[in-house]
Formats: sequence, C-alpha cells, structure tokens
Amino acid sequence: MQSIGHFILQQQPEKKVIYVTSEQFTNEVIDSIRNGNASAMTKLRDKYRTVDVLMIDDVQFIIGKESTQEEFFHTFNVLHSARKQIILSSDKPPKDMETLEERIRSRFEWGLLADIGYPDYETRMAILRRKEEIDGFHLDDEVLDYIAINIKSNIRELEGALNKLIAFSNLEDTVITMDVAVRELQNIISPDKPKEITPQLVIEIVAEHFNISTDQMISKNRSSEIAKPRQIAMYLCKNMTSAQLETIGALLGGRDHSTIIHGIKKITEEYQNDENFHHLIETIKKKINPN
Repeated sequence: MQSIGHFILQQQPEKKVIYVTSEQFTNEVIDSIRNGNASAMTKLRDKYRTVDVLMIDDVQFIIGKESTQEEFFHTFNVLHSARKQIILSSDKPPKDMETLEERIRSRFEWGLLADIGYPDYETRMAILRRKEEIDGFHLDDEVLDYIAINIKSNIRELEGALNKLIAFSNLEDTVITMDVAVRELQNIISPDKPKEITPQLVIEIVAEHFNISTDQMISKNRSSEIAKPRQIAMYLCKNMTSAQLETIGALLGGRDHSTIIHGIKKITEEYQNDENFHHLIETIKKKINPN
C-alpha cells in the first residue's frame, strides 16, 4: 500500500499524502482524547482532514472502537466533500465486516472495491529479497524459497518469518541453514493439524521449486527444463501420497501408465546414485512436508 503513496508523490510531488495503519490512527485518537483539551483534537483533525490522499491500512481493526470510528466517520466525510482521495485496505470486503457501524460500511462501499488477492510465488520471493536488502541480511535462496512456498496468504507472516530467522542468526551468531529454518519456523509454517499431502500439492510445490507453472508441468513440453521436474513430481507423488499411477498420470496431463513408471524409475536411480540430486529431492520433500 505504501507503494501507492510513493507512486502518487512521484507523479504529483506537490500532493500531501498520509499513510497510517488503523492501529496508529486509533492510538492518535486515544492520545488526543487523553490530553483532554480542544487543541489536541484540533491538531489531529488538521493533520488528517487537510490531506490530498489519506491511506489507512488494515482498516478492519477500527471495528468495536467507538471513538476511532466516530473520528474516522467525520474525517471521511470532510475529505469526500472536498473531493480528496481515500484509500483503505482490509482483509475482508465491507459486507463481511458484520459488527462495523452501518454508516461507515456504506461509505466503504461508495468507492471502487478491488480484491487484490494473494501475492503469487514470484511476488513473495521479491518481497523477501527486498526485505533482505533493506535489513542488510542474506539467506540462501532455498531458505527464501521454503518461506515463500509455505506462507502464501499473509505478507506480515512472510516478513515475520524472515525477521525471526534474522533475529535468531544475530542472537546465536549462526548461519541459517535449511534445517535451522524448518526448526525455527515450525510454529509459523507447520499448522497444528498436519497438512494433507495430495498429488496436487506435490505438483504445485515441485513447479514452484523449479520456477515453472503447473500448466507447463501438465503440458506436452518435453524440454529438460520441464520434463525433469515433471518426473520428480511423478516420483514424489508415488512416494508421498497414496495416489495410484493412473491418477498421477491423469493429473500430469493424461500421461499413461508406462510413462509414469519410466519417470519414477529414472528419478529413483538418480536419487540413489547422485548425492547432489539426493539432496535436491530431500529439500523438495521438506517443502512438501515440513513436519
């Protein structure tokens, strides 16, 4: 969301843009009320009601906070009447905010509603690498890959996982290996209920590991960049799920029984005879089943 603010300022540097989280906004309202004088509240209102663009992140957290909702309601009205821009983010659409005051919900619905959706794998990796750069820290790609594959829906969890590893590394003065990452992130990545390992999950994780799409995995493409991951998926589906060979073949583009057997045999031989390839398969298996 802050990127939107930066873009606006790049295009129109004269604009007054404020970005704030709902928690920060709430705290400022509370502080103004606590001061018990009119000047504190006037200062707060001048700050938020004289902007060209007001951006509030995680606005759903004002639900149940009466004074904050009241202040937000009037701030919204002032800015809207002045034809200023208001940009809000939340983890759910207004219609699903059941305990939000109706007058505020209706204002949320006045504007354009856009479902941003979850960031894809490439975006998650980019977020992690950018945070690495900002923090001046470096982790192996396989560790970043492990985080990006297993944390899909929450950017704060994504960054929180990276922060946890950075803090652990600094505190213990140790390098973050894959084993360390799996151990230290088990409360974040491993759910209380073990994840069901399905052929579809295996195919998705193998595809993400090799930075190809699942559509490529099931396509007729026979290039080594696609065929090898496809055979690895065959092997892991056979060894990590209860799926029959016919089912695996159907999920991988309708391939026949003999093709699946050939792929499994080829990967088994390489797994047994090539130490580096053995390590690769074990790494992917940990991504599929971190427990």
